[in-house]
Amino acid sequence: MKNSAPRRRGIALAAAGVMLASVGLAACGSSSSSSGGKASLTWYINPDVGNTDASKGGQASLALACSKASHGEYTIKVQLLPNPADDQRTQLLRRLISGDNSMDLMSMDPAYVTQFASAKLLAPVPADKVADFTADRVPSAIKGATFDGKLIAAPFWANTQLLWYRKSVAKAAGLDMSKPVTWAQVIAAAKKEKKQIGVQAKLYEGYSVWINALVAGGGGSIVQNPSATADKTKLGLNTPAGKDAASIISQIAKSGLGGPAIGSSDETAALNLFQSGAAAFLVNWPYTYAALTGNKSDIAATIYPRTVDGKVAAPPFGGIDLAVGKTSNHVAQAYDAASCITSEANQASYMAKAGNPASRKAAFSDPAVKKAFPNGIAATILQSLGTATPRPLSPYWSDISTGLQQEFSPPASVSANTPKNAQTFISNVLKGKALL
Repeated sequence: MKNSAPRRRGIALAAAGVMLASVGLAACGSSSSSSGGKASLTWYINPDVGNTDASKGGQASLALACSKASHGEYTIKVQLLPNPADDQRTQLLRRLISGDNSMDLMSMDPAYVTQFASAKLLAPVPADKVADFTADRVPSAIKGATFDGKLIAAPFWANTQLLWYRKSVAKAAGLDMSKPVTWAQVIAAAKKEKKQIGVQAKLYEGYSVWINALVAGGGGSIVQNPSATADKTKLGLNTPAGKDAASIISQIAKSGLGGPAIGSSDETAALNLFQSGAAAFLVNWPYTYAALTGNKSDIAATIYPRTVDGKVAAPPFGGIDLAVGKTSNHVAQAYDAASCITSEANQASYMAKAGNPASRKAAFSDPAVKKAFPNGIAATILQSLGTATPRPLSPYWSDISTGLQQEFSPPASVSANTPKNAQTFISNVLKGKALL
């Protein structure tokens, strides 16, 4: 199917969400309608500790705490989103398109916040809230919540991947982990010690996260002009940085270093490979430390590997922003709630209990946070967030990401030609000349 006009599929795809009107989501009766002068806010949360159990220290706990702290201005109830990020995006998108007025607060991946803002589905951040939402934040969190020069959401928690390793194996391989290491060094060490490397290369968003980190670490950018229209978008895959990324993926996959099923490896599978002892190195998010079981005395973490020796690594940036839907009946109260949820005290509490890093720098000095992330891991996370790189903040990232996953799969098929082929294919998709 070809379109004569450029397709804004990353956002226009959302138009398919209108079909939800036929299955009961259109103009949902607001669960955020107010009663007796008190606004009842709905917060759509991504799964975390305890999910909707307010006693577990997750987002539901923050909802309860901020409801009490509002002194009657509002109450917050949580609505759990699906686990996969793509499914979260789809549900939120469909609700917003259908005019659902319960879209008061949404926990959303920064890559999707950009798309929603471009489609004008979000309520603008009030001018008097900008200073609050940027104060003390790590630079990557502010960048991830900014589009077209404007803050479009409140940075909530900021995530980044670390290089986890077994100290005994790194020492035996002769790696000095007190200094930055490269992917080449990690690959050589794994080969020497007959160990594997936990990575994410399944056909899903996590694979795009890895590819983006490798390209950015080589000094490149998958999207060179993220604010451009679809047909004018310039990609940076067919570049030295893109080829360096492909080379690293190819080496790990073809040598078997990524494990027996690298093509189906996500965060959990990679973690299990590391937990089993088969892998001595792992790139994964900070929740890794709490998730590991048994004796952790041989486990340590350091900054993400460098793509190219001499160039600072660009660790993946993730996390969650708090966005307010344009269709909300309580925009002012929702942003007040976002201020409470993202306060320094609440960010520190959430990081310590839920294991998701704060976007506020001061939270990393909190004693409870240091206890939850011991042996300097808290400081390493903060250091990593200083150079962490978000996925391209393009409205078309969903299409670009899907194209990347397809062209770089299976991982063992990746070659020096893959970046060029991927760039051609994705460009054609954005111009309406090819289908995903």
